Amino acid sequence: MNAKNDFPRPLGEILHTMAGRLRKVDLRIIDEVRRLWPEVVDPVLAEHCHPEFVKNGVLLISVPSGAFAQRINAERESILRGFSSLGEQAPTSLRTVLSEV
Repeated sequence: MNAKNDFPRPLGEILHTMAGRLRKVDLRIIDEVRRLWPEVVDPVLAEHCHPEFVKNGVLLISVPSGAFAQRINAERESILRGFSSLGEQAPTSLRTVLSEV
């Protein structure tokens, strides 16, 4: 172990590091996306697929299987249009990731 890592870090240093990470993902946008999600997609997708975060305009959606990923990709344009009410903060593209069960 490095001697520097043997001691606790000051709280201010930890908070500064976390704030830097949070600035890269606007948590207010994902809250709005999650609120709108059931209105934007059909009930089956809303139940099984979940918006995780928006970063640099990309909405990451966790899906339980490849079949759901294909459905999300097939409905990509309609999903993105559904978030147009978010204005400049609206996602401009989608990415899916398999969720861990």
